[in-house]
Amino acid sequence: MTPWNHQTLSRSDRGYGSTMNPRTSFLVLALSASSLAAQVPSDLPQRPSPQVTLSLAEALSQARINSPAYRQAQNDAAPAGWAVRNAYGDLIPQLSVNGGFGYTGSGQSSFGGSLFNQTSPSLSSSYGISLNMTLNGSVLTAPAVQQANQRATDADIQTAARTLENDVTAQYLTALQAMAQTDVAHQQVARNREFLALAQARFEVGQGTLLDVRQAEVTLGQSELDVLRNTQAENEAKLELLRRMGVELPVPVTELGLSETFSVTEPTLELQALLAMAEDGNPTLRSTRARERAAVWGARAARSQYLPSLNVSASWNGFTQEFTNSGLLLDRALNSAMQNASNCEFQNALIGQLPGGGVPGFPNMGMVADCNDFAGLDATGESLLPENHAAIVNSNNVWPLDFTTQPFRASVSISLPIFTGFSRTLSVSRANAQREDAEEVVRATRLQVRAAVQARYLEVQTSHRAIAVQDANQRSAREQLELARERFRLGNGSALEVADAQAAVSRAEADYVNAVYAYHRALAAIEFAVGRPLR
Repeated sequence: MTPWNHQTLSRSDRGYGSTMNPRTSFLVLALSASSLAAQVPSDLPQRPSPQVTLSLAEALSQARINSPAYRQAQNDAAPAGWAVRNAYGDLIPQLSVNGGFGYTGSGQSSFGGSLFNQTSPSLSSSYGISLNMTLNGSVLTAPAVQQANQRATDADIQTAARTLENDVTAQYLTALQAMAQTDVAHQQVARNREFLALAQARFEVGQGTLLDVRQAEVTLGQSELDVLRNTQAENEAKLELLRRMGVELPVPVTELGLSETFSVTEPTLELQALLAMAEDGNPTLRSTRARERAAVWGARAARSQYLPSLNVSASWNGFTQEFTNSGLLLDRALNSAMQNASNCEFQNALIGQLPGGGVPGFPNMGMVADCNDFAGLDATGESLLPENHAAIVNSNNVWPLDFTTQPFRASVSISLPIFTGFSRTLSVSRANAQREDAEEVVRATRLQVRAAVQARYLEVQTSHRAIAVQDANQRSAREQLELARERFRLGNGSALEVADAQAAVSRAEADYVNAVYAYHRALAAIEFAVGRPLR
């Protein structure tokens, strides 16, 4: 005989059947089970008191601020706005200003086959102001094209916002569902502890077997494992919610509480009204329609390449050149003045030989009184006059800002390309293909949205009816468990029967939780499909 055989004896074999009253036996079992259940230790993780609570509105608000995906979509708004401004800016003459400084050494340089000799190094500077404007079909249609692209970008951002709200809401519901499943698992552990205590009490008073106790222990262990798994799933669901929001908690995720509650109400949705709302409010459909309008303007811009192009330009320029060795300029001026004085004296000698001291027919041409003064020399004829010397030095002192202005220049031109190697035809063909593709995308999106609205509408109806069915199943399973436990207390049922009933209750409660949150997720999905809240 094995060591456990003496513990598996029935109640009558151990002599209790004839000496204990059934009512007394039931009271003893009840008291013993309560005492034992209270003594069963629990090392399962319990949900701590939340240090941080999060409502759905707070989650959505934080997601709009911190979500990386949504912020990436928002970043497209600024370039789209500046693209519109740039398109209007092309209708205004473009203004450019340039300036520069230079240095040229002395020596010979060749330009156009001619040699130029620069005896002194020089400093130079220049400036330029120019206006230029080009008008053609692409420039004239660009504002409308960019405005259409901006509207499409705004629609994409709105789509990203609605997608973010839908994702966060769905994950919030998933986290709540995981928390509810954890609570169901804890309830099952509590019931299994009571069952184990009852089995041990029956065994202690001789009305049960050790097999019943072991079966209750296995059932309790399985339910405790379910608690661990559900707790892990709950924490992972919360972490995924935080990831979608783009935030991190300052406390452990186990201390995060979700405060939102969702009530189950009778759906009063009308399919035709939902379809009409989706036509105007679905964010994806609105985005594709905006892209279609942008493609239409893109096709118009491509066709505008056949129009003539007008170009208008104007410019103002100036320069300076200052020789670094002003002595060379003075020597050159002195040599020129001395040559002029010599010519003057030679002319005086010729005129003096004429009768009357003048040239016939030219009454104003006579002898010059002082050829040195006439040529700009001093009385000795070897140096320039001080005022001439100063004028030459001052005229060379122009670098860097004493500019010599160049004549104003302006031009107007019109061009009309005749043959460009079919490049314009190719551009128009591609733009038309993009427009037609955009039209098909809109049609496909519209069909998808209408199908999604109808599917989610049916899902809302089905999931609401499923809640009622699961609620009835839940009540029936609990009643079945009570009957099985009573039969087990009275000795008419088995531990397997109670274990099966408790498993049925756990499944029914879990299925009820799933049905409730399937209903809420279906409502959230249909709200995303129509583009507006319905609760």
